[in-house]
Amino acid sequence: MMLKKSLVLTAVACLGLPMVSMAEEPPIEAYKAWTATKDHTIWAPLGGLKGDPAKGRKLAIASAKGNCLACHELPIPEEGFHGEVGPNLSGLASRYTEGEIRMRIVDIQVLNPASLMPPMYKNPAELKNVAKKYVGRTILTAQEVEDVVAYLMTLK
Repeated sequence: MMLKKSLVLTAVACLGLPMVSMAEEPPIEAYKAWTATKDHTIWAPLGGLKGDPAKGRKLAIASAKGNCLACHELPIPEEGFHGEVGPNLSGLASRYTEGEIRMRIVDIQVLNPASLMPPMYKNPAELKNVAKKYVGRTILTAQEVEDVVAYLMTLK
């Protein structure tokens, strides 16, 4: 591992490329608590953040982040594979409110304890048997959740 890292650093220096962090994981973001209503809706954006639909679309495709396409069909024709385990998300915003969509992303298991979808923004202190890279962190950041919500709200 040390030799590989040394070779990368040497190549970067020789090619005159900008240095980037070699850290494996970004720093842990402070968790932004959320509150759901009795009807399982999270009306307020996490941390008061505003989502970006273009970034949310990229996250929905990204296998290292949202990875929505692994289980859901989405109106993203340039991607060849669309999962069939979860429901088709086309037209989602015509069926659910923004707050209902946010709840489903944050922690679908509140609505359906048998769901295979992992909670994307559950309090890390409540998680058990978590992969080492997720200890103390959520799958998506609060901003990423809001970006995905903003994208899904375009699907009418």
